[in-house]
Amino acid sequence: MTTTSQRFFISYAGLDRPWAEWVGWHLEQADHQVILDVWDWRTGDNFVERMDEALKQADAVVALFSTSYFDAERWTGEEWTAAVARRDRIIPLALEPLAAKDIPHLLAPRLHKNLHGLDETAALAALREAIDGGTRPTSPPVFPGKAPATGPAEAGGRTKPRLPGSTGQPDVWNVRRRNPDFAGRETVIVQLRESLLNGQQAVVQALHGMGGIGKTQIALEYAHRFSGQYDLVWWIDAEQSDQIPVHYTELADRLGIAKPDAGSDPNARAVLHHLRTRQRWLIVLDNAEDPAQIAPWLPEGPGHVLITSRNHNWRGIAHPTGLDVFARSDSLAYLGTRIPGTTPAQADALAQDLGDLPLALAQAAGVIGSGMTLDRYRQLLTGNTARILQEGDAPGYPAPLAATVGIATTRLDDNHPEATALLRLGAFLGPDPIPIAWLESARPHLSTIPGDPDDLMWPHASLQHLGRYGLARIDHETFQIHRLTQAVLRDQTDSAQTELIRHDVTTILRTIEPGDLESPDSWPAWASLTSHLTAQHVLVADRPELRPTLQQAAVFLIRSGQPRTAVDLLTSLREKWTAALGPDDPEVLTCAQYLGHATFDFGDFTNARPIIEDTLTRRSRTLGDNHPDTLHSANDLATVLNEFGEHTEARRMHEDTLTRRRRTLGDDHPDTFRSATNLAMALGKLDKPDEALPMLEDTLVRARRILGDDHPDTLHTATNVAAILNELGKPAQAHRMLEDTLVRARRTLGDDHPDTLHTATTFASSLSQLGKKAECRRTLEDTLARRLRTLGDDHPDTLHSAVNFAVNLLELGEHAEARPRLEDTLLRARRTLGDDHPDTLKFANALATALNEFGEHTEARRMHEDTLTRRRRTLGDDHRRTLQSAYAVAITLYSLRAYSEAAELLEDIRARQRRTLGDRHRDTLLTTHALADTLTAMGKRYAAQKLLAGKKPKRRLGRKRR
Repeated sequence: MTTTSQRFFISYAGLDRPWAEWVGWHLEQADHQVILDVWDWRTGDNFVERMDEALKQADAVVALFSTSYFDAERWTGEEWTAAVARRDRIIPLALEPLAAKDIPHLLAPRLHKNLHGLDETAALAALREAIDGGTRPTSPPVFPGKAPATGPAEAGGRTKPRLPGSTGQPDVWNVRRRNPDFAGRETVIVQLRESLLNGQQAVVQALHGMGGIGKTQIALEYAHRFSGQYDLVWWIDAEQSDQIPVHYTELADRLGIAKPDAGSDPNARAVLHHLRTRQRWLIVLDNAEDPAQIAPWLPEGPGHVLITSRNHNWRGIAHPTGLDVFARSDSLAYLGTRIPGTTPAQADALAQDLGDLPLALAQAAGVIGSGMTLDRYRQLLTGNTARILQEGDAPGYPAPLAATVGIATTRLDDNHPEATALLRLGAFLGPDPIPIAWLESARPHLSTIPGDPDDLMWPHASLQHLGRYGLARIDHETFQIHRLTQAVLRDQTDSAQTELIRHDVTTILRTIEPGDLESPDSWPAWASLTSHLTAQHVLVADRPELRPTLQQAAVFLIRSGQPRTAVDLLTSLREKWTAALGPDDPEVLTCAQYLGHATFDFGDFTNARPIIEDTLTRRSRTLGDNHPDTLHSANDLATVLNEFGEHTEARRMHEDTLTRRRRTLGDDHPDTFRSATNLAMALGKLDKPDEALPMLEDTLVRARRILGDDHPDTLHTATNVAAILNELGKPAQAHRMLEDTLVRARRTLGDDHPDTLHTATTFASSLSQLGKKAECRRTLEDTLARRLRTLGDDHPDTLHSAVNFAVNLLELGEHAEARPRLEDTLLRARRTLGDDHPDTLKFANALATALNEFGEHTEARRMHEDTLTRRRRTLGDDHRRTLQSAYAVAITLYSLRAYSEAAELLEDIRARQRRTLGDRHRDTLLTTHALADTLTAMGKRYAAQKLLAGKKPKRRLGRKRR
């Protein structure tokens, strides 16, 4: 390379670190300066700041192109984007074949050198040419041979790296064949490689986790993938620690340093001494169990040691890395490869059933691939878990999962029966983490746990044993047993013991006190409890002592925005409790009340209504009209009626409920607040925002004083106040209130909670009215994406978001994207809500208005007239929405030049608006100006001028308006 020294910043993806070090080493050999993060940056440095400094200091960026390099989630994208923006010199080197489509458009035009597929001499020559540029030879070129590149072995204290991607295996190698089905775990392998490369002396890494998690498979893949970076790789089966010296003796023999008559221990120690002086070696100790017995046989020196173990306790001996199950994306990729033709939905369901455990996935693929359907496998897995988990060819794994669990459990039971008892108890709880505090609180009342109930160290010692045998994941607050391990253990437990354990499970769940379920601060504790109460195998519905807890769990699910899970839970409880207690039992009616509420929140208004009506009828008969439970059902029914467009009856019921709640509960009771808020919103539906606003403002003041600014009910009321302000044409005031409310809702409830999304939607409305269309678009697009993910395509809230976003797109001129969204939303609303539902008619009106803007006036007229007919029938002639539909028909007639018909209709609309809304209402003023425009088009200028006398000028007809 040239003798002119330059400073190079090397940009690479984590998996390509060997290439980065190889390139950096040879650049420094040529007297260049190199900035490489793993050489020059320290732990704790700000990555973005260091990268920015490096780009400023560098004369050029050496970019190592690979598939991983262009991963959208990697920082390398920031590096090359910044470099291109500064117009710095970029020297691309390709580490693997790349198609043009694989390279971003900013980098695609740049020529790059290929390093892949070359031996070290050719690769070094390609690097030189890339750095120095091509030069014409002054003498005949030497024939390119295969001799290795020569040069010093050290530079700057660093060992010369081997050429990455070198083919063939090290001279000393005893690793079995690579698993061709290995998939996923890229992040783990990158982290493992980086951890092993840290430090000058032997680095010991311990991969630990339950059986079947894939520890050995990762170690095997690592050994093969990075074999080119080592001169010696030796694999040792360390399950029987007394045999480790024997395996080292085999290595000594391979190295030529064995003394045949010395015995295994001296030969093993000779190997350990040899490794202190040797570089680039890897020792794998697979399936090690006891750290204390392994420690004496750990090599020292400039090499790497990789341990796999079920045991999690490697502190002071190795750097431990706990392995979890596959990410769902890895499970889907694996199943898609092993079981061709599987749909993503089928693969996702199977991965869920198997808890994303690699061994279980491999077994399932083996059974399904040999002639069983996926659906049949899932069916057998549910009812015969232990039996089905004995089947299936899983190459690379020593035994099927059922046997793996059985062997570990037997060993545990032989040595620590009290730990086995804890394991079986955990198997009958849910698969989510189990708080250790639950066990500590319930210990005196647990019948299946042997030993002293007052033992202060329980369950610490037992948990340590579970962790050592890889049967549970342990941290300082919880432990977790994999769902399949649980299922195998339950299948192996006899019926008498099962009943005793279920009694203990009930005892544990009954003694938990998560806190006030109305307070979001308590929701994490409630979420933990509810996950166990709702687990499929935790059969608690028939336990009378758990009924209050189950009802509270249902309320938590509703309050925290999880109506789907609440419906599933409550449907099951209602069926079982009705059979046991009768339909009029108070606990059954409370269950039905929450079921109706959750069904409504889920967006299924049609099925919610009869549940709520039946509950109200039964409560009125058995408890009386003024009982708080009866009033709760009355409030729920009025809310449903409002959604069905029966606003007058909804208002009457809300007024009656509010009066009764004020009399029986007082003005400042939370239930009274809810009734007042619901009545105000019913008034809003009846186009009486002026009456609704003071009621909402009074409720908000009371809620803030009694419940606090961040209580969900307070935030909900604040959002409704802002919605009415938007309705009254006061978006600036609404915007100020919503900014604060949205921040509080996101912090308190989370970004995806239905109430937070309702606040965001109202906030977007104020933005639109203030003319901030681009900001409105970002908010609406985000809200729509979240509702699609959390509520589904057909939920009424999702449909509202879809229409609002489409209307915003129209306002921004993006008609091609807006139209199909409007058409799809209307189709869904008609299917799920019905043709006459107020929301369906609102969506139809939006689509017809868009068609007018597209110039399709005939179809727009047909749709507007149909909407008008339906609104007259369902809402009445004078309802504001009816008059808005009539106005839309008139505007369409104007566009079709049917001026006489338009004028006649506008005169009728104006007369009704003056009577119901007043002369100064914005709808009345809009109609007045539209009538004037129409009269002018008819040649009646004097009549038009007279009509507008004293009126402020408005937009003229023919322009787009929303």
